[in-house]
Amino acid sequence: MALTYQQTKLVKDSVPALKEHGERITSIFYKTMLTDHPELNNYFNSVNQKNGRQPRALTAVILGFASNINHLSELVAKFERMCNKHCSLGIQPEHYEVVGKYLIQAFGEVLGPAMTPEVQTAWTKAYWMLAKMLIGREAQLYRDFESWSSWRPFKIDRIVNECDDFFSFYLVPQDGKKLPKFLPGQYISVQIQAPGGYLQSRQYSLSEAWREDYYRITVRRDEGTVYSNSVSKSFFNPGIVSNYLIDKTTVASILKVSHPAGEFFLDVHNTSTVPLVLISAGSGVTPMVSIANTVMESQPGRQIAWLHGCRKYVPFEEHLRALRKKNANFHTKIFKTVINRSDRPGETYDYNERMDLAKLKPEELYLQHGGTEYFLCGPEQFMINQKLYLMQQGVSASRIKCEIFTTGDLVSKQG
Repeated sequence: MALTYQQTKLVKDSVPALKEHGERITSIFYKTMLTDHPELNNYFNSVNQKNGRQPRALTAVILGFASNINHLSELVAKFERMCNKHCSLGIQPEHYEVVGKYLIQAFGEVLGPAMTPEVQTAWTKAYWMLAKMLIGREAQLYRDFESWSSWRPFKIDRIVNECDDFFSFYLVPQDGKKLPKFLPGQYISVQIQAPGGYLQSRQYSLSEAWREDYYRITVRRDEGTVYSNSVSKSFFNPGIVSNYLIDKTTVASILKVSHPAGEFFLDVHNTSTVPLVLISAGSGVTPMVSIANTVMESQPGRQIAWLHGCRKYVPFEEHLRALRKKNANFHTKIFKTVINRSDRPGETYDYNERMDLAKLKPEELYLQHGGTEYFLCGPEQFMINQKLYLMQQGVSASRIKCEIFTTGDLVSKQG
């Protein structure tokens, strides 16, 4: 049931106060909910809980919905991202019941006397408007997953150290059945039993074109936040799943895997021949390999430019070299901040600096073509910088796709 005009006003009027106390809301919400329902720890990223990223993302989605309650079309992309991630984690309608209860309680504690019965009723209706939208879309996605709607056991068939702390895992289904197709750029979730007794799941982009008998993911070790002084160096909140996969698993280890999902992808059903420009940094390389391999196999005549920024090593370096040699339509530009002794300018790298698209000629970015599609994946500030430059050159936002790993938006870090 839709909100009345007065209820909409009550919700919107309370948003500024809730935004001001966003951190406190999420602290209260998660503490009370996870104390009463510890089993929900199996669904939440414990590292992002500690660093505050997940709580901030949840608050941003809820309050963003309330602020735009009369203009929900602006939130469609964010909701699609959220629903895909929920389905990759196995979120079900009953989970919304629990979240709603504790979220409204947290709002009440923060607002105090301002949380009148009328305001509480309005917020409850607003929450369920959002929840029913998400539940409906997630039901559609689960139907698309067909018989694979929960966790499925996969065996590690092969592990390859691509470079430095990047490792590729070749995963084959334990039941031996043919794997469903996915769209290049999408991800799977991998679930492990973490120290402490709870399950932990992480999303990893598929790093190969579709194959019927295996999926490949490429994992970069997450050392955590570095703290160092003149005496020692330490790391806070290291990645639980990435370190487990790299250090604890071997060939023949069994992992639980979810159906491929994600709204960042190249639409292979659209046979467009416009140029593609892939722009990545760090572990953002992984979905780009899947996209590049898929296009090289299905549309070898399509122009592709791949620009990658890294510190010292380029994952899949030999593979990129082979693609360039095999197909004259495939071009790369590599930006490196640290040059190795074995590096050769023009061959293993092109620029000894952080990525700067202004260094490239317009034709190298296919800026002269009004339909060129741009795919960006990497750290958030990196994507913000590249997207801003492209838009300054006249590229419309609709032609730029960014892989955002949270349910929020890209937010520039100032200062």
